[in-house]
Formats: sequence, structure tokens, C-alpha cells
Amino acid sequence: MDQNFSKMKATFVIILSFFISSFKFLNWGAIGHRTVGEVAAQNISKKTKTEIEDLLQGASLAYISTYADEIKSDDRYKAFNSWHYANMKLDENYESSKKNSKGDIIKAIDKCIQVLKSKTASKEDNQFYLKLLVHFIGDLHQPLHLGMKEDLGGNKIQIKWFGKSSNLHRLWDSDMINSSQLSYTELANNLPVLSEIQKQEIVSSSISIWIDETHAITNKIYKGLPKERNLGYRYRYENFDTIRLQLLKAGIRLAFILDDIFK
Repeated sequence: MDQNFSKMKATFVIILSFFISSFKFLNWGAIGHRTVGEVAAQNISKKTKTEIEDLLQGASLAYISTYADEIKSDDRYKAFNSWHYANMKLDENYESSKKNSKGDIIKAIDKCIQVLKSKTASKEDNQFYLKLLVHFIGDLHQPLHLGMKEDLGGNKIQIKWFGKSSNLHRLWDSDMINSSQLSYTELANNLPVLSEIQKQEIVSSSISIWIDETHAITNKIYKGLPKERNLGYRYRYENFDTIRLQLLKAGIRLAFILDDIFK
């Protein structure tokens, strides 16, 4: 009896540990990505919405937005790891930067669009690449996904966020967003309201312009990092509007791309 109870207890601890670690993993940047998915869902056409609902069997854009991060734990998808970012020096634009032979975020987005526009792709491929596309458009607008190779996009730059150890990448990926204590729907519904003309201005340029636009923010983040790296309210006050605008742009642009794919 005692042995059986001990075995059951050990099994419970293992399962509980798995779920806790999984929750932490899924929560890594999840609110930001789901916000982008929600903004896109609010801006796609009725036809696009119907096509996507059919393809995803009812799953929302917000729900699938974290899929590309979730599959990182599966060795079968290792080839996609480099698709989440592009390493660029501060004085470079994307065109002049050295490209990763394994692919990068621009190549990833191009591939996703190519598959989704193909008339011969299987339903399974369309589902897979749609999930990736939603995520990568979000990543394209996160400035530290366009950081320097030497510090792994800010992952090696240690900071303290309200006294707790973190790093520059995590700060922009999730720390500032999580500190708002808003759900993704609350965040999406409290972004700036744009006119149709303003939305058209956001989508009027090419993806290569979008990446350089985000990289300009990357520059400011690196150069504006305080020497005193115990960050908190002041840093959030000075930078959170930038995050909100990037989330909004990502969602508007994702909707534009999806409407073009499913037109």
C-alpha cells in the first residue's frame, strides 16, 4: 500500500512538474502573440474569416499564434528555429545584412505565403504554415527578434525587472506586457483606434520595409539602455507605447496579408 502510494505520489509530481514547465513555456510571449492574432481577427474580411474558420476547424488566430513557439520542444521541427528572427548589426538594414544559411524571419514569411497561395498544397500544409505565418508576423514586429548575433538578440544582456533577474530580450518579449496585467483581449481592445486611411498607410509598404522599420526601434533600444539596469516603472512608462504600436501594426499587417491570401 505504502509502495503504491509512493509510486502514485512520484508520478503526480512528475506530471505536475511537466504542466508547470509547459505553462511557463506557453506563457513566454503568449500575450503579445495572441494580441496580434486578435487584432488581425478584428480586421480581416468576412470572406477571409470564413476561409480561416474552415481551415482551422474553428480555432482562432489568437489561439494558433503561439504554435510556432510550442513546437520548439519537438526535435522534428528544429529546422524552423532560425525562422523566428534575423540577426542584424545596428548599422545595417536587412538587405545589407549577412543572411543565415538556415533561413530567417523574412524567408519564413515568404515561404508561408507561398504555400498558402499555392493551389496544390494539402490542407495539413495550409494549416501548418498559417499557424507559422501568424506567429512570424508577430516576431517581425518585436525589435529584439532583429537584434545582434553576439548577444543572441538581447538574451545575453542581463537586467533586473522590478528587482528580478531577466534579460533585454525577455523584457521586450513578455516582461513589460505581463506587467500590464491585461489579458490579450483587453490589450487588443485598448490599442489606438485607427482610421481606414491610417491602416492603409501601415500596410502600404513592403515586408522588407517593415523589418527595417522595426530594426530602427531595435537600434534605439540598444543605444537607450540605461547604465543602471535595475529597470521598472520609468522604463515601462517610456517604452510601453512603442510595444502597443508594434502589436497594432503587426495585427493590421497580418490581416492585410491574410486578406490577400484568401481573396
